[in-house]
Amino acid sequence: MKLAFLAARTADAAAARRAFEASYPSVDPAVADVIVALGGDGFMLETLHRFIDRDIPVYGMNLGTVGFLLNEFGPDDLPARIARATPVELFALRMRARQLDGTVVDGMAINEVSVFRETRQAAALSLDIDGVNRLPELVCDGVMVATPAGSTAYNLSAHGPIIPLGANILALTPISPFRPRRWRGALLSSSTQFRIQVRNPEKRPVSAVADFTEVRDVVEVEVWEDREKRFQLLFDPEHNLEERILKEQFIP
Repeated sequence: MKLAFLAARTADAAAARRAFEASYPSVDPAVADVIVALGGDGFMLETLHRFIDRDIPVYGMNLGTVGFLLNEFGPDDLPARIARATPVELFALRMRARQLDGTVVDGMAINEVSVFRETRQAAALSLDIDGVNRLPELVCDGVMVATPAGSTAYNLSAHGPIIPLGANILALTPISPFRPRRWRGALLSSSTQFRIQVRNPEKRPVSAVADFTEVRDVVEVEVWEDREKRFQLLFDPEHNLEERILKEQFIP
């Protein structure tokens, strides 16, 4: 098994990488069988984006804060841990955002695609689902489309639902909705095509964000799941991602 070690830009992660490379043979990521990512959830997302076209498994070890997408850090028996790890396959969200000047920007997200107000004024949005206008006007701070893996992140803090892995469902979650007041979002098939239109974008400017891609002054955002872009994460059997997502639903 050829391993490549990558580290976040922190002292702890850099030190861990040096220790691993001194203990285990390492290769360039271009020829590796498995990428070992040392850092936090943000670094894991960076790593997955970096190697999206290689479809290479990534085994993460937490040297950050939360570490939801990573395993516990431990320097011993790394090849054995990786050999018995459980693979989890995730799919990317695609974003296509059109700006006021007509420019079209594409992005990709693992957790969620979000649309936000840019100023003190609330955003006024219109939501189409599979070509049908389901909500003519949503006045809010924003709205997001979240994957199962991302449902325990920003989506959860916005009071969105937690989605089990393998459910083939995406969450459409409003952020601080004002009108309609009682709308709490929707759970929709992973094959859904989302179209978010901005009403009065000159007066109420809006940004769109897909992980590391931010687009300002948008007038329309399309979102869909891309089944051809997949990510493979490896988890210790006793700390697999499906179990973590399940546990999140029972935390008081």
